[in-house]
Amino acid sequence: MNKEQAPQFSRTLTLLPLVILGLAYMAPMTVFSTYGIAAQTTHGMIPAAYIIALVAMLFTAYSYGKMVKAYPSAGSAYTYTQKSISPHLGFLVGWSVLMDYLFLPMINFLLSGVFLSAAFPQVPSWIWIVGFICIITLVNVCGIRMTARINGILVLFQFLVTVLFVILSIKGVTHGMGMGTLLSALPFYNQDVPFSFVMAGASILCLSFLGFDAVTTLSEETVNPKRTVPRAIFLVAFIGGALFTFVSYIAQIVYPDFNSFKVVDSAAFEIADHIGGTIFASIFLAGMITSTIGSGMSSHASAARLLFAMGRESVLPKKWFGYIHPKFQTPSLNIILIGVFSLAALVLDLSTAASFINFGALVAFTFVNLSVIAHYYVRQKERGAKGFFQNVLLPVIGACFTIWLWSNLDKHSIILGSVWVIVGFAYLLALTKGFSQKPPEIQFAEADQA
Repeated sequence: MNKEQAPQFSRTLTLLPLVILGLAYMAPMTVFSTYGIAAQTTHGMIPAAYIIALVAMLFTAYSYGKMVKAYPSAGSAYTYTQKSISPHLGFLVGWSVLMDYLFLPMINFLLSGVFLSAAFPQVPSWIWIVGFICIITLVNVCGIRMTARINGILVLFQFLVTVLFVILSIKGVTHGMGMGTLLSALPFYNQDVPFSFVMAGASILCLSFLGFDAVTTLSEETVNPKRTVPRAIFLVAFIGGALFTFVSYIAQIVYPDFNSFKVVDSAAFEIADHIGGTIFASIFLAGMITSTIGSGMSSHASAARLLFAMGRESVLPKKWFGYIHPKFQTPSLNIILIGVFSLAALVLDLSTAASFINFGALVAFTFVNLSVIAHYYVRQKERGAKGFFQNVLLPVIGACFTIWLWSNLDKHSIILGSVWVIVGFAYLLALTKGFSQKPPEIQFAEADQA
């Protein structure tokens, strides 16, 4: 009895530090990563697209909060689907999420190449991409404890760069730059822009919200987790979405000509140069590279750790994926494999890469919403008027929002993402011998801890 109740972690985290950690995980400068693509896709209505994405995320955040109460020690859409709906369906959701883990390191290497090429056009982007892949792969093979220690400082630096960007933009607008006014409805409503463009932009911007649910991995270190974690998830999604909307609005009014970017993928760097000159452009570049290196290193380690967990549990071939380097005690073969896979950054553009990640994320978010219905309304029989509102209506609205955003993804991403799911289905069929056995579990918690 005492053994079971002995805590492994001290429960010290309250609501405020949990929200701060969640916002840090989302990366404050991620709003600039897809700014140019979203600006052109929405025809200058990025704030409107962010609001749509935020509404969808808030309904999903509500569903995450409900599922955290049901399974306080587990935080993945895969786990919720597996336990609430079906182990087999849960496996397919996990397989879709696996695509996120594989593409997240790649998109960070791609962003590094994009922004450094904008600053140093004489150096081909592929040199930056290959260089970053080699360095981060090597560091992850040897271990990343030092990086983990300084990560908080890197995140603080990104916050300061973002604040400076806003201050310089406001100063520029008050001196006649851009729209020449701090108040404009055009970024939110423009009768000349079809709503379908805004929806397409919202589906791209879901990438900015990845990580709002990360606080679920800290449940065992949180005071009163069943109450605190759901509130933290909702607040992280809301505050993050509000910040993204505000920053994109400021960027839009200071630089409204979204068709004049020299390189659309690095549009935010051009705006930084426009509002602050060479000095601020250099600071901004440092912030973006800091963001991509930190995120790239951690996502690379997480993806390799997930593949190791899958190999150890024989979800994937154990000889390769379950290998640990005898000296460095890291899943070195998986780390190298992720590095090789990340070379796709040499041929993919930012929009397609973002859509691939959003494909898996929106599938996962959809099933988190559906898991609420399956667990509370179907299994726990929490019904009546209140039960219907909380356990059916709200999650159905959340699922409809995420499916709507999913349907607005890039056509090629939907096709290739669907192929990925079909491959997963075939693999599941073989693993379970025609669904006659339960599928092995995917240990996403280990990747999150990495």
